[in-house]
Amino acid sequence: MIIAIDGPAAAGKGTLSRQIAETYGFQHLDTGLTYRATAKALLDAGLPLDNEEVAEKIAREVELAGLDRDILSAHAIGEAASKIAVMPAVRRALVEAQRTFSQRKPGTVLDGRDIGTVVCPDAAVKLYVTASPEVRAKRRYDEILSRGGEADFAEIFADVQKRDERDMGRADSPLRPAEDAHLLDTSEMSIEAAFQAAKVIIDAALKK
Repeated sequence: MIIAIDGPAAAGKGTLSRQIAETYGFQHLDTGLTYRATAKALLDAGLPLDNEEVAEKIAREVELAGLDRDILSAHAIGEAASKIAVMPAVRRALVEAQRTFSQRKPGTVLDGRDIGTVVCPDAAVKLYVTASPEVRAKRRYDEILSRGGEADFAEIFADVQKRDERDMGRADSPLRPAEDAHLLDTSEMSIEAAFQAAKVIIDAALKK
C-alpha cells in the first residue's frame, strides 16, 4: 500500500506522515529531504548550484536510506535545495528514486509536494495537508524558539509566502491537491486530531 501525503511547508504533513508510518509499520520517505541531500552533496563537493547536468548526476547518486533530518534541515541547505528543485532533470532523477522506494514492503508513506499528482498518482490513499500561511509561520516560529534559537515572525511569514508562491507557481510538478485527495486543514486541528482523521481514511482503504 502506498500513502501519498502532500501539502505546503509547515502544514504538519511530516509529523503526520511519520506517525502514520509508525502506526502501520510502513516505510517512510520525506521526499523533500532527497532534494536537500542532493543540495548538501553539491555544497560539500564545492560544486555549482546552477549546473543542471552536474546536479542531476549527484541526484542519481543520493542514497534514500538514512537521510538525516537534523543535518539536512539547515537553512543554507534549504536555500540550495530550492535552487536545484526547479531543474527538470533533477526532479526526474529523484522522482524515479522515490517511485522505486514507494514499492517497498509492506507499504510506504511518502510526503512532499507532488506525491499524489506526479510521483505516485495510483497511491491507495492521498492526503493533502494544509493550514493558513499565518498558522504555518507561527508553528515554524515557535519551533525555532523551542530549540533555543532566535526568530523574526515577519521574516518567517514572508518566507512561507515566498515558498508557497514558488512551489505552486513552478512549471514542473506544481504543488496542488490531486483530484482524488482527501483535504486535511490543520489550521485549528491538533496533530492527534489530524492523525485520527487520516486513520479513518486509511483504515477504510485497507478494507477494500
